[in-house]
Amino acid sequence: MRFFSFILQLLLPALLLGVAGCTAPPAPPVYVDFETAAPFDRLCAKLEKDGFDGQVLRRYYTHPDVAFEQAGTALFFHHSESKLNYDQFLKTASLNRAREYLQAQGRWLTAAQNTYTVDKEVITAILLVETRFGAYLGTRPAFNILSSMASLADPAMEAEFWQSIEKTTTFTPEAYNKRVRDKSKWAYNELKAFLAYVEKENIENPVSLKSSYAGAMGISQFMPSNILKLGVDGDNDGRVDLFTHPDAIFSVASFLAHHGWKPGLDHQAAYKVLLNYNYSRPYAETVLKIRERLKAGPS
Repeated sequence: MRFFSFILQLLLPALLLGVAGCTAPPAPPVYVDFETAAPFDRLCAKLEKDGFDGQVLRRYYTHPDVAFEQAGTALFFHHSESKLNYDQFLKTASLNRAREYLQAQGRWLTAAQNTYTVDKEVITAILLVETRFGAYLGTRPAFNILSSMASLADPAMEAEFWQSIEKTTTFTPEAYNKRVRDKSKWAYNELKAFLAYVEKENIENPVSLKSSYAGAMGISQFMPSNILKLGVDGDNDGRVDLFTHPDAIFSVASFLAHHGWKPGLDHQAAYKVLLNYNYSRPYAETVLKIRERLKAGPS
């Protein structure tokens, strides 16, 4: 018997979702073919029920570049923080690049430091580790990633996706099920924040916005919910665009200040603040080491 087959059989008599603007089949198929089915029909209907414009949603979800992001979504069940090489950011070439950034973006870094009392060296360190100052912004559309992960709340989607990764993941079916429950809910909230953000900023082609495999965007790699809450228009051009250096710099400062960064924090207190940015001990320690070396100047 295939995984979840009993649960899926119970769902076959489900009611029609007939919501205007978002098409949906009368009942979920036992297994969803990502290549031929419309994997976001039910997700689209749920978003419309939650108040988003159905015509806008339909325009997004029928865009030719919108599709289930199988490879990216699989990383939620394979990615290991411990495998990341943080030592690369402490090498001479990386530190020299950070010093160059301090000079090149000095105007914005100093302004952000003065506004939020967050030192420019820790802002620079974060932007180095996150994207190497915008050199690596991610290649996956944020809309596809968040929609794909959110769509796994549908048991049929969850079951089919398990079939596609069960031979390559170390997750047990039980661990996979729990991860899906947690992450699909998280992704749905981030998807709603993404839609609110692109509407607020009047972004013409939101489906093209690139992100990390998890949906983090821009030079500072903010999730949509953090862009809405803590994103800053650093250059006062009327928009919050974290793909620009002034806005990314000010937004990092805003984030750290919001989570308790203050002048004179000791190592442990600074470490705890940084865990809010990325809950990774190696990440936080690396950022603090970079900061210390930038403050010390060239060796």
